[in-house]
Amino acid sequence: MLGWVARVGACGVFALAALGHAQAAEVNLYTTREPGLIKPLLDAYKAKSGVTVNTVFVEKGLAERVAAEGERATADVLMTVDIGNLIELVDRDLAQPVRSAALEAAVPAALRGADGRWFALSTRARVLYADRGLNDLKAISYEDLADPAWKGKICLRAGQHPYNTALIAHYLVKHGPEKAEAWLRAVKANLARKPAGGDRDVAKDILADICEIGLANSYYVGLMRSGKGGPEQVKWGEAIKVVLPSFQEGGTHVNISGAVVAKNAPNRDEAVKLLEYLVSDEAQGLYAKANFEYPVKAGAPIDPLLAELGTLKIDTVSLAEIARNRKAASLLVDKVGFDN
Repeated sequence: MLGWVARVGACGVFALAALGHAQAAEVNLYTTREPGLIKPLLDAYKAKSGVTVNTVFVEKGLAERVAAEGERATADVLMTVDIGNLIELVDRDLAQPVRSAALEAAVPAALRGADGRWFALSTRARVLYADRGLNDLKAISYEDLADPAWKGKICLRAGQHPYNTALIAHYLVKHGPEKAEAWLRAVKANLARKPAGGDRDVAKDILADICEIGLANSYYVGLMRSGKGGPEQVKWGEAIKVVLPSFQEGGTHVNISGAVVAKNAPNRDEAVKLLEYLVSDEAQGLYAKANFEYPVKAGAPIDPLLAELGTLKIDTVSLAEIARNRKAASLLVDKVGFDN
């Protein structure tokens, strides 16, 4: 069994540290999530259950690594960020179905596979950052971003970034390719600058009066306003107000972190127990504190900095369908020259 923590990137193993002899009860986790974000949860799980979680950080190529290991695989749980990465594990037959009353009660149907082969563990919303001076802006739809009234006023990171291709894929599913293309061309015409930087740069550029609004992930609000990003980012976070957008006659676009039980998991029962813990009230609260993410379980604690943003109503379009339209969204970004 694994008794170690490793960091694996595109070029192979970068670090390896011994943890001692394998214990009787253990579970092996391969994860693309930064170890610092999930360590509090895994520490709490070990304290509660006595089970050792052997963690392997796989920066890139998680599916490729697990596929190459085949039946020799040591991974029990595969954890990743972004629905596209999660669905890739399912589509490549690297996940096995799980039937668990605890998981099915905690995770809404829209946030898990119908066949039990993937489960969301936390969510992040694609929200609107806006200049605090826009006093009348209290609600907005994603469709509204194409309104010529916003010409020269929108900042975004690259359209080819997974955060944006996921939203564009969502738009494709909702409205079809022709309307999605027209919308994307109109949003491009409304940009204040070339799509670039990160989500926090949207807030920075709003403070600098480069633009008035932009899209970014909800958890960055917590990271900026809490001071975790440094004093300068506190100013960025305070310079904006946040509106939870929605699709017309729909809800807000979200992406997820999630996990699957590996197809060839040697410790399957322990893998299921770990997933059940990760959707408990305790673990969901720890997710919120570690990275300002929304819990998937109704009634689980939400960090106050997220609660300030209002009540999140998640759109009901299938996340799996969104993931499977990502390639079409990427092609559309190139077709309209969005990032040029």
